[in-house]
Amino acid sequence: MQYVIPPPPQAAIPVAGEESQAFPVRRIWCVGRNYAEHAREMGHDPNREPPFFFSKPADTLVPSGTTLPFPSLTKDLHHEIELVVAIGIGGSDIPAETALEHVWGYGVGLDMTRRDLQTEAKKLQRPWEPGKSFDASCPVSPLVPASRIGHPGRGAIWVKVNGEVKQSGDLAQQIWNVAECIAHLSRSVALAPGDLILTGTPAGVGSVKPGDRLEGHVEGVGDLTITYDAAASLQRVV
Repeated sequence: MQYVIPPPPQAAIPVAGEESQAFPVRRIWCVGRNYAEHAREMGHDPNREPPFFFSKPADTLVPSGTTLPFPSLTKDLHHEIELVVAIGIGGSDIPAETALEHVWGYGVGLDMTRRDLQTEAKKLQRPWEPGKSFDASCPVSPLVPASRIGHPGRGAIWVKVNGEVKQSGDLAQQIWNVAECIAHLSRSVALAPGDLILTGTPAGVGSVKPGDRLEGHVEGVGDLTITYDAAASLQRVV
């Protein structure tokens, strides 16, 4: 097969502690409103209804430590800190009881959101992509294999902006845990090696401005830092 244009580079995330290894990324799935307090702050009922999912392109990934250009078209960029799940074994209709066997590892991610665009899309009953799936909207830390850290079901998750804690929660506060998220998502799509799942964000989402430095943390998993600078050029995870 000869391509008529050069194929895009493979998006990938470094493996923590292994400089020569990387995890190739296929698709990025995000769980919406998976923490009760965040659901409430967004004006929704946090009852345990079936989870819903949206996606980001793989090339929205950016590595920890990157200085990012401030996104266009928004006056209300928000941070959403999340546990990232990296799928190593695919499948459909995966039972929750065995779902963790499909996990390769974990990372720390930010679901950056142009909240004003997302809010307008909701009002007009239009898709969320302009608010969620823009360039560099998915910073992710190096991934840590589950064989090294196990499967975190509880532990602190937080993000600081310029040194001040803005979001703080615990993985145990998830409405749907990792195994349940995998089970639900695999009923809708066939998961495959290389898929990522961002598992939702705790309460405290808020605005980010040019010059802000964000530090994210998930206990037992890792740390993530990014800085926004209107004069920066875009870097990608390839």
